[in-house]
Amino acid sequence: MQTINVVVLAAGKGTRMYSALPKVLHELAGRSLLQHVLDTAAQLSDCVTQIVIGHGAEQVREAVSSQKVNFVLQEQQLGTAHAVHQTLPRLDPQAIALVLYGDVPLVQASTLEKLLKATDENSMAVLTCLVANPAGLGRIVRDEKGEICAIVEDKDATPEQKKIREINTGMMAIPVQRLQQWLPRIKTNNAQGEYYLTDIVELALGDGCTVHTSLCSDEQEVAGINNRLQLAELERHYQQREAKKLLMAGVTLRDPDRFDLRGKLTVGHDVEIDINAILTGDVTLGSNVRIGANCELKNCQVGSGTIIAANSVIEDAVIGKNCSIGPFARIRPGTEMADEARVGNFVEIKKSKIGRHSKVNHLSYIGDSELGAEVNIGAGTITCNYDGANKFKTVLGDNVFIGSNTALVAPVTVASGATVGAGSVITRDVAEKQLAIARGRQTNFDGWVRPRKLPKNP
Repeated sequence: MQTINVVVLAAGKGTRMYSALPKVLHELAGRSLLQHVLDTAAQLSDCVTQIVIGHGAEQVREAVSSQKVNFVLQEQQLGTAHAVHQTLPRLDPQAIALVLYGDVPLVQASTLEKLLKATDENSMAVLTCLVANPAGLGRIVRDEKGEICAIVEDKDATPEQKKIREINTGMMAIPVQRLQQWLPRIKTNNAQGEYYLTDIVELALGDGCTVHTSLCSDEQEVAGINNRLQLAELERHYQQREAKKLLMAGVTLRDPDRFDLRGKLTVGHDVEIDINAILTGDVTLGSNVRIGANCELKNCQVGSGTIIAANSVIEDAVIGKNCSIGPFARIRPGTEMADEARVGNFVEIKKSKIGRHSKVNHLSYIGDSELGAEVNIGAGTITCNYDGANKFKTVLGDNVFIGSNTALVAPVTVASGATVGAGSVITRDVAEKQLAIARGRQTNFDGWVRPRKLPKNP
């Protein structure tokens, strides 16, 4: 197979977005529009990618600096043909150039592969689509034999041509050697006064080159984004598409229209997800996992049989099997919960290990800690892990019982089998099976009168 030189046009300002952020860096489903295109291009074999940048060039460079891509600066935006022309010195003369757009995020690799198959050293191919409303889009003009003979931009189209519903998506596959011949011959005799890449079709036909078309059946897949309304519409289309995939794979979504996937989701069988769940990054759910309403999961693994109750947040954590979390729990980065551990309502866990069968059920903060098995944390307990400058660790052995409203001042260790009385402030280690009580002596005062409200001024 020939080498593919992908050319991504990403130099536009995106005026109608009304934003200081370059259009291609606006996000859809948790990734920038440009990143969607790059991720799709990366699925093609033997591929080298050039990104044409212009407005917000440094922001775009920084956003994708970790990727294996090359950047080509288009200092003046003089049209699509001009943009592609800037890349010619970087392209392999023996390759096929695949022109993509940084603001067309949902095109699929399978669609592009089909387009590439229609191309060889003696032909080029144009990706087209039949749309309900072609206004503003370039039309595919065909001859009496049904062969493409031109692409006419909307502003240059005649009334008859404007009735055509087959549109040019802008995506093309062209032999680089042919690009080198045709691009310098493109003129600006059009309503916009720009160098149109679409003019390459007539040049190709004039040189006896075959021009193929590849039809995309999904209008949304090739839709470009020019404003925030279109961005929102494509976001919903993407989410509906992903929801449909999950439903067909056996996942129960209580309402597919109220589900958001902003990354990659791997699931076992019989998973249930309630409304308004947001899954971001790389999320893995084992079998029989149940996620309640309004939960957010980011870059986490959840073991089989675990139940996550409503309004809980889990981020960069590993959750074992048959755990119980929430409602209203927050599991922060670096947390590991062993099998059958429980974290209840209004509990925050940060960078801690919660042992098997251990329970943190109510109104507690556990940070920088290590809990053994069968530990019980009473309501209102906190680990004081920060002294204003440094973080310290709290270690609780197996079968430790911590009474309600306890403060564990790190660094501190409570050994296996020990008990801490409610309301204690623990600043020293507690040995195995000891009872620790650390609170002031109670004093009762007879005849004490509560403060009263002062009378209002007349």
